[in-house]
Amino acid sequence: MSCCSPQLRLLVIASILIVIIGYRFYSDRHAAAASTALASANTEQEYQQVIARYPNTPAAGDAYILLAEAQRKEKKVSEANKTLETFIAKYPKQELVSTAKMAMAANLESMGKSNEALAVYQQIASAYPNSYAAPLAMLSQVYILKAKNRNDDARRICETILTQYRTSFWAGEAMQQLRLLKPITTSTPPPAPVPTIPPMLANPPVPAPQAPPAPNQPQSVPSPKKP
Repeated sequence: MSCCSPQLRLLVIASILIVIIGYRFYSDRHAAAASTALASANTEQEYQQVIARYPNTPAAGDAYILLAEAQRKEKKVSEANKTLETFIAKYPKQELVSTAKMAMAANLESMGKSNEALAVYQQIASAYPNSYAAPLAMLSQVYILKAKNRNDDARRICETILTQYRTSFWAGEAMQQLRLLKPITTSTPPPAPVPTIPPMLANPPVPAPQAPPAPNQPQSVPSPKKP
């Protein structure tokens, strides 16, 4: 049989297809087993077991997110962020990357690292402008900026949300924050009112001049009676 005969080519193609189908079947079963294991996991240890047993599966990626949340609930905030960083490094194209970064920023806020959190929120809004996380990341910046008395910056972000994400769920909250951030116009207070005096008291009538009293008349002394 010639090495270029149609029969040989068909045989090679058939062998390749068998290998591909077999791999897909194995992958599907492997992914299904990973999904089943993830569905029954509830603790940090169980999430870690899913990651270890089923690496490179979608379920393993989800397990990183759930593991980080479990760590956060246990007040292990630094560990949670390390878990999220590992997830982002392993699954940079995964659709939950923006969610993982939002969780990282929120964890930084809870640790009092507002400047670092602000930088992450800014990065999310810039890198994922079409994601649901973008307006939420921008609104999260507003809260931090308000706490820093940077009201002008916060106001600009609210206006951007209302312009670019007016149909977003977060647009209503942005409108509310914008009302609270409305600049207060300061003006010179009006002078204190001067109490008015009734006209009759302001210009009291001048009394008419009176005639001077008559001089005292000398009293007549009665004459002595005759005896």
